Amino acid sequence: MRILGVDPGSNATGIGLIERQGSRVTHVYHAVIRPPSGADLAVRLDHLHRELGQAVAEFAPEVAVVERVFLASNPRSALVLGQARGALLACLGAAGVRVAEIAAREAKKAITGAGGADKDQMQQMVKRLLSLPKAPPTDAADALALALAHAQAGALADLPIRGRRRNHRRAMTEALARRTAGTS
Repeated sequence: MRILGVDPGSNATGIGLIERQGSRVTHVYHAVIRPPSGADLAVRLDHLHRELGQAVAEFAPEVAVVERVFLASNPRSALVLGQARGALLACLGAAGVRVAEIAAREAKKAITGAGGADKDQMQQMVKRLLSLPKAPPTDAADALALALAHAQAGALADLPIRGRRRNHRRAMTEALARRTAGTS
């Protein structure tokens, strides 16, 4: 299974592709997409969309793992990040790639054992886990960490996510009521 990690950013988006075969994980590709600095937001978003689209077309991932949105202290930064993330998600959706989301803290914990790991720790662990000759750039390392966290979850990551327990209980009660009503 080819897993693409995507660490969204409006100035730098990290992408990292790994391949999982059973319990074996190998590095395939990583890069940092940098839109033209100073360009209008629409141009930067288009650049992100096109560059990710080229990587998806070339490497054909089966699933993409995108960093889940976090709360930023600056509302404008959060809005721009959301727009960049939207352009990337639209690209993946248009290509028919299944998308999973992982919070940065979850990926850090899965890779380093600590949810508060710093950038250097992440880079070094990604380098070590993938047997890379040198540590990838921070944005690419974060993307590879997202892909690795998904790969480590194995078959569990591919299970459908059920709704809240309360909704499940209600659905079961309604199904039982329909079945009972049909037999009386």
